[in-house]
Amino acid sequence: QVQLVESGGGLVQAGGSLSLSCAASGLTFSWYGMGWFRQAPGKEREFVSGINRSGSGTDYADSVKGRFTISRDNAKNTAYLHMNSLKPEDTAVYHCAAVHSTGIPGRGTEFDYRGQGTQVTVSS
Repeated sequence: QVQLVESGGGLVQAGGSLSLSCAASGLTFSWYGMGWFRQAPGKEREFVSGINRSGSGTDYADSVKGRFTISRDNAKNTAYLHMNSLKPEDTAVYHCAAVHSTGIPGRGTEFDYRGQGTQVTVSS
């Protein structure tokens, strides 16, 4: 059974930083590209970032480019999202997702698995 479990969310002031983790189990992690999505109340789900299975390629939404960094540790079966210079508009539930692919996951990717999410709240 595949599980993706996010952690690291919380409450932070604007301008602050948070690091999210996504621990994967039940799959061969190094075969999967990983992505992060977010969804705020009343808004559509938004692609945030993606990383290919080797970690050599990444993609970011324009809204987070230069502030967020995606990474992965295949030895630990874990993906990360490091978020700096957080803004109130970054407030959302953040989900990680996995896709069996060699490419860099992007906004149009159909992911195979998705986690339950972790809440990130940025106060002004």
